[in-house]
Order: sequence, then C-alpha cells, then structure tokens
Amino acid sequence: MAPILLPSNQPQDRFYRGGAQISAFRSEASCGPRQPEDWVASTTSCRGCQPSKIGMTTLPDGRLLDDIIRADPKHWLGEEHIKSHGVDTKLLLKLLDAGQRLPVHAHPHACWAKKHVGTSHGKAEAWYILTPGEIYLGLKEDVTSEELLEIVNTQNIEAILLKMHRISVQPHQVVYVPPGTLHAIGQGILLVELQEPEDLSILVEWKGFEINGEKDGHLGLGFPIALTAVDRQARSREYITGLVTTASHGSVVANEADEYFSLERVPVTGIQRSRRGFAIVVVLDGDLTMVAGNGHLVLKKGSTAVVPHEEGDIQFEGLGDVLIARPPQ
Repeated sequence: MAPILLPSNQPQDRFYRGGAQISAFRSEASCGPRQPEDWVASTTSCRGCQPSKIGMTTLPDGRLLDDIIRADPKHWLGEEHIKSHGVDTKLLLKLLDAGQRLPVHAHPHACWAKKHVGTSHGKAEAWYILTPGEIYLGLKEDVTSEELLEIVNTQNIEAILLKMHRISVQPHQVVYVPPGTLHAIGQGILLVELQEPEDLSILVEWKGFEINGEKDGHLGLGFPIALTAVDRQARSREYITGLVTTASHGSVVANEADEYFSLERVPVTGIQRSRRGFAIVVVLDGDLTMVAGNGHLVLKKGSTAVVPHEEGDIQFEGLGDVLIARPPQ
C-alpha cells in the first residue's frame, strides 16, 4: 500500500479551548472552539470517550488505520519492529493548539501505568514548537506528597505554578517531557506533539476547564494513588533547559527520548531522502512531492501522511520543511 494522505482528525468538545491555529496551519475551514488537538495517524482512542473509536484515524476509504496495520503488520511496520514491539506502532502524533493555558498535569511512566491501570505504555512526549510562547516544565523545589495533595484538593494553582520552571520557547525548538514531569503549555502555542500511544493524564489543575477533575483527573484511582506517578523532585534549571533543543536538521529530540520515539527535521531544497520504516510525516512549510515505493503524494504546508515500512526509502522533491516521526528502533 502506498503512502496515505491523512485528513484532519480533531475530537470535539475537549476540555480546553483551541483549534483555530490547526485549521489555519492546514488551510482548512475553521473548526469548533474546543477542537484543540488533531490526532495524526492514530491507532489510539480517546480515554473515556464515546463512541470508543474517537481519536483513532479513519482513512479516506473509511477504514481505520489500526485495522489495516493489524491486517498486514509486516507491510506497515517491518519484521524487525514486529520482533521488538509486536503490532504496536509505539507512536501517536498530534497537532495541538493551546487556545488557553493548559492545566498543570503529568503523565505516568510505562511501569507505573502497567501496574496501576494495565496499559502497555505510559506517556513520554515531546513538543516541536511552531509558534512562540511560554511553558511550565518540572519543579524548582521539592514538593511532598502531602503538599501536592493539598494543592490538588484546594485547587491552589498559583502555589504549584510558582514552584515550576517557566520557560520561553521559540519556533523550531523541541521540548522533551519525561514521564511523571509536571507541565503546562502556555496559551497561544501551536505545536507538534509526539508521544507514546496512550491517553493518560493526571490533573493537578482543572478549575476553569470543562472537566470534572475530582471525578476524571485521577485515572479512576483516587488522587492519593494517582499522584504517586508524579515526579515531586526539584530539577535544576540546567537539567530542564537540557530537555529543550533547537532543531535545524536531522534528529531533533533530546537523546533521553530515544527509547520512546524519534523525530527528524528534513529541510528540502531539491531532492532529499530519508530511510525506510513506518513513518508519520508533517509538512511545516513549502510545496513538495513525496515518493515512496510506487506511490507519490503532493504535499503542502499542513499536510500529514503515513508511510508503510515496505514502501522503502522516502524521497522528497521541491522546496519545503518536513518532520518525520518514527517508533523507537
């Protein structure tokens, strides 16, 4: 099967505002006010959503991407990937438009998630920044479990924000967010998010958002247990800034992320090639033709596509800028 051009896939009625910047990036008609995420090449469903397939990518022919991968995993993922990971793509990519500052929250490590909620992954993630803004990432001082639970119960969010590192970010910077790290994306930021393929969030904050955090903020475990997934240790400014890299070309995420996924930036001037393998492609800018195997796609800024392993090396022709996301090797 040739590479597939993917339509937008923006679940409705999310708990925070956004989506207009995704529509503009993709040159599409405006979406609703609470469609801040575009789940790209997704084999993952939205946790707690009904119907249960919300979040999963439906291809132009009406089939689910997850179904066609499972029907022919060797073609899509390759033998080496299957030996290491089975038919799990190990990958979810999103476009995310923060129409308001996101709540302070964290995602669990895979070991914690397997023990407490029975999932195959946690949620490490990385953000490729497309528009400037500010983020909160990690703690400047230690927080005890009692202090954190008190902040959650009272929704004293100013107290936790004051304890977190606040960082300005610019386009083409990449932020790696290790599992367990408290974080919040600032209002106005558009980014490409690469993550493990789970929808698992532990909310420290929900006041002012369209979600009942007391009910839905703790993965059904209660906050005393859920908050054990959170890294409460202070991190130095040097450590936190080391999680932020500037992407010019090639591999662009901090090495710490290699066990989870990879992200490559490919500036194209003429012809550029990239290795074979299951890949999710996002065009940041330009007008391009992508060739893989016997298939080719005409791409422009905002285009997204998925490429099977068996199509071989990927070739881009034209003038533009591309991101290629892949599973861990």
